[in-house]
Amino acid sequence: MDKNYDHTKESEIYDLWEKSGAFSPSQVSNLKSHVEDGSSFSIIMPPPNANNPLHIGHARFVAIEDILTRYHRMKGESTLWLPGADHAGIETQFVFEKKLKEEGKSRFDFDRDALYKMIWDYVQNNKSGMENQLKTLGASCDWTRNKFTLDPDIIKIVYQTFKKMFDEGLIYRGLKMVNYCPRCGTNFSQLEVETVEKEDLLYFIDYGTITIATTRPETIFADVAVAVNPDDKKYKNLVGKTAFIPLTTSMAGGQASLINREIPIIADKLVDIKTGTGALKITPAHDPIDFEVGQTHKLPLICVIDEKGRMVGTPEKYIGLKIEAAREEVVKDLEISGKLIKTEKIKHVVGTCYRDHGLIEPKPSEQWFLKVKPLTKLALDAIKKGEVKFAAIKYKKIAIHWLKNLYDWNISRQIVWGIQIPAWKCDKCDNWEITDGETPKSCQNCKSLSLSQDSDTFDTWFSSSQWPFATLMTNKTNDFETFYPTSVMETAYDILPIWVIRMIMMGLYVTGKVPFKDVVIHGLVRDRDGNKISKSKGNVINPITMTEKYGSDALRISLIWGALIENDIALSEDSVRGQRNFVNKIWNASRFVMQFTKKADENMEFSSKMKTVVNNVTGHIENFRLSQAMELLYSEFWHWYCDEAIEEAKFEKIGSDQMRCGLTTFLKLLHPFAPFVTESIWQEIKFGNSKELLINSPWPKI
Repeated sequence: MDKNYDHTKESEIYDLWEKSGAFSPSQVSNLKSHVEDGSSFSIIMPPPNANNPLHIGHARFVAIEDILTRYHRMKGESTLWLPGADHAGIETQFVFEKKLKEEGKSRFDFDRDALYKMIWDYVQNNKSGMENQLKTLGASCDWTRNKFTLDPDIIKIVYQTFKKMFDEGLIYRGLKMVNYCPRCGTNFSQLEVETVEKEDLLYFIDYGTITIATTRPETIFADVAVAVNPDDKKYKNLVGKTAFIPLTTSMAGGQASLINREIPIIADKLVDIKTGTGALKITPAHDPIDFEVGQTHKLPLICVIDEKGRMVGTPEKYIGLKIEAAREEVVKDLEISGKLIKTEKIKHVVGTCYRDHGLIEPKPSEQWFLKVKPLTKLALDAIKKGEVKFAAIKYKKIAIHWLKNLYDWNISRQIVWGIQIPAWKCDKCDNWEITDGETPKSCQNCKSLSLSQDSDTFDTWFSSSQWPFATLMTNKTNDFETFYPTSVMETAYDILPIWVIRMIMMGLYVTGKVPFKDVVIHGLVRDRDGNKISKSKGNVINPITMTEKYGSDALRISLIWGALIENDIALSEDSVRGQRNFVNKIWNASRFVMQFTKKADENMEFSSKMKTVVNNVTGHIENFRLSQAMELLYSEFWHWYCDEAIEEAKFEKIGSDQMRCGLTTFLKLLHPFAPFVTESIWQEIKFGNSKELLINSPWPKI
């Protein structure tokens, strides 16, 4: 063995694994009976977004999932870790549009097909680089089964699911209030909107017979009523009467013209008596509650904000203004007319876009919706029965909370990048034809040949929610029968409601089975001070840079060290450097033991200790306590095996054969956590069969 471990040769070890076929499920005779006996293990990789290089959060999921995969493979189970990449819909288009902006261009400079092709080429280039990064991190996934969310066979599955749901009445097209981002140019579902507390002004405005309070005076052009709670005694006599929308616009010569529009005062239970004055101006086109009130009372929809977030359908002076600027102008005119009574500072919760963090604009729109209640019932029942288990109880509670509080899911998006919805509208009778991807020849309603496909695409999460069964159904023969339900779904906590619960819902609906048996959620990677890692804070830790400096093993160990999987971890370069020292310790101790030749009788205390270590490490991994397993290995290898046992061996209390047996066991126990250095040592010392790889060697017996 060389004097020092050379981590720059890790790629050679990875090539050795890949060329040997070690990442493919082991060939087991009569596999079906083995599966029924529980001897298969599978993880479907949460597909990283193919729009940017991997970040440190990705490195953590790779470390966790690869540890589990290598462990179960060494147990002799038929083990599959299926890799993939996500087209990531709006996120990728958002990233690409930023790139276009830097070049002085916009998405509006290109037609649909041209823009799609440009994004496709961009993604394919990033996808290839991302896969190489996964290999650098040691991901022992089966690349022969690699999938992409825009693979034609995946799209076919998505189309079949959509058609099945439509035929069974779960998919419908309807006019509803949606969460619209005027900057991204698309709407989002309930789960994609981030709510934040914001300080704003509450404006008290004289509406003639009644005073209202609002945070959005710029939408008064679209007011159609004033609503009060029917139990509010102070307004009881006003219900059925009228109020007046006040507005003063500056006229030529410095004079002012007061514009009044009469609107009814109505009663509705949705009005909160304690908020503002207890009188709510109703603007159905620009507020979710107002929309519900409008639907109940059959009020008209007047829209004064367009899809770009600018004013339309107003007096000329406001047309084209952005929302904030229009608000300022309206307030000025209300002050001039004496209709602005007062303002108060308030704190309230507002919705923001999860991509650019700007304000979401509520907007009535006809979209495709999925009825979720029948699906959430399936998911809740499965969790209750224990068909899906959560490693951390707190995430089970969060999943149940969301499943009980989901609204119908808006699954259509106004973007180019994604899976186009297979719905065709008849230009003659407005009927919609739904297919499983084929273009209909004519309208079944009126037989017209004039049909045009919906330009919207599916919400990324609609296709991704089918990922576990879609990947296995479209892969190698018998993969679905062999590996579904999968064993573990491991992912970050921020997509528990947006992805994990939806996979459970869709998996049960399409296949009749849960998509996975165990859910393991990991926390975020933070900097050494516990701050969230971001480019703006300048505290980004590049995982590939860390592997180049210290090796993949050192990074992997540092990413599971010191915290339960479900908790956030604090990471610094010092942490990685410290684990590099441990990797070197493994190498140096192995080198010493292989040169050691002293004989001694079997030391029973040594044998007993080794069995205890094997039992404890195995127990920790089985229960997803990876940090405890690694910290135990660190302590027992460094402080017991190296500091104590090796010293005893020098005095002939432990013989070289027993020490080498102990080293063999430790290399196997350490392999899932530090695969490169342990495999490198294994190839140097040629234990057992000289052709055997450590990755395929059996796990130590308990």
